Amino acid sequence: MKVTQIEALSKTRSKIYIEGEFAFVLYRGELRLYHVREGEEISEQDYRAILDEVLPKRAKLRAMNLLQKREYTVEELRRKLRQGCYPPEVIEEALSYVASYRYTDDMRYAEDYITVHAEDRSRRRIEQDLMAKGISKDTIEKAWQVWQDKGGVWDEQEQIWNLLRKRNYDPAGADQKERQKTYAFLMRKGFSTETIHRVLRAEEYFD
Repeated sequence: MKVTQIEALSKTRSKIYIEGEFAFVLYRGELRLYHVREGEEISEQDYRAILDEVLPKRAKLRAMNLLQKREYTVEELRRKLRQGCYPPEVIEEALSYVASYRYTDDMRYAEDYITVHAEDRSRRRIEQDLMAKGISKDTIEKAWQVWQDKGGVWDEQEQIWNLLRKRNYDPAGADQKERQKTYAFLMRKGFSTETIHRVLRAEEYFD
């Protein structure tokens, strides 16, 4: 296998191309240690050592460091490791490692997210947020069920009323500009136009 290009990423890191294709990123000291030189062959032994030992260890440490700062979904963590230019097989090994210690758990993440945002976001908005984080619809549905089994009650009209009360919205005194502003605010929260109109017309709830 021939190292066809070494492209500097920073003063300490470089992207390595083998047989014309990107292979991995190495630090300067690793280039010397594993005899990686542009235009020269890399031995099978050194190549396997990089893929089987060096990169998996680094990817696992990177994943652990990220998870120390905040919780990630599996897909969010995968994206972060991709940004670090780790090979796909190395990424999956790192993800399996942290999952084995339950450092990542999409079901737990979804349950917590629902609990935190059940009062200020619509169900549709919450589901969109979770899917954008890479959580499957099936997992989201199960998380809703667990949340409800634990006593969670979903009432979007009540959510809207509470949000408007917090904004000191006065339906009787609101002019057209304020109504439009309020409507846009609720739409951003993910509530349906039908529910928004129903609540905004129900002035008795603001007494």
